[in-house]
Formats: sequence, C-alpha cells, structure tokens
Amino acid sequence: MSSSTTDTKSTVGRRARRFGRKLLIIVIVAFIAVMLFFYYGSYSTGVRAGVVLKISERGAIFKTIEGQLDLQSFGAVESNNQLSQTFEFSVDGGHEEIAKILEEVALTGERVRLRYEEKYAILPWRGETTYFVVAVERAPNPAVPDRNNDRFPQ
Repeated sequence: MSSSTTDTKSTVGRRARRFGRKLLIIVIVAFIAVMLFFYYGSYSTGVRAGVVLKISERGAIFKTIEGQLDLQSFGAVESNNQLSQTFEFSVDGGHEEIAKILEEVALTGERVRLRYEEKYAILPWRGETTYFVVAVERAPNPAVPDRNNDRFPQ
C-alpha cells in the first residue's frame, strides 16, 4: 500500500471523527435547550377557586407534592362525571410554604384561590400534572356559627 492511500484514509477518518463530535455536541445542546424549555416554559397562567380536597406527597423514586381542588361548580359543568369538577395540581419542590398552607386549608375546609402556571410537559421529578401552584390566597371566611349556642355571631 502506498503512503498516499494511508494519508487519505487517515484524513477521512479524522474528518469523520470531527463531524461525529460536532454532531454529538449539537444533539446534546439541543437536548439541553428542549429540557430547559419544558422545565421553565409556561404555557398559561390562571386562577382556580375552590376547596382543597387532598394534598399528598407521592412517588416511588421522585417524591412530588400533588393535590386536588373541588371547584364546587354546582352544575355549571355539564357532565355526569363528578371528577370533572375537580382540579388536579402539583406543587413545585421549592415551594414548601405553599404545601404547608394547602395542608392547613385542606384540614379546615377553607375556600382558596390557587394561582397556577401550566407547563408544556410532565417531568417525572417535578410533578404528576402540568399545573403548578405558585400562590395560594385564602378567601375571606363567611360568618361561622358559634359552637356554644349554634347561632351566627352578631
């Protein structure tokens, strides 16, 4: 074999390796960009009001905080399915204070307004839904009956 054939093969091999490295770097950067978009990108924001039915920490590998809000639509939603009147949501891991408030209002039965962000995709380490609560506002309490004499306070 001549030396020019060997040089040509090694030049082609080097070019192929360089192209492979560049392609791998482009794929990795594109994957990171897509994951960052799914993690930080917000599809919509909104408010839902109701009573928190449950709040729990779930997951075998990734522990996430999940909840359910009863919208109390009283027939406003045309459906025979009672579950259509509930709103399933997640709480991001860095918002433990929101989870604590949600746990308190779930025990007291207070009506709340949940401000949420809807994300583009479900990521298993973040939550089981695309709806993430970012703020909780407690609704003003209506008159509560006096437990001693079962009358409303004056």
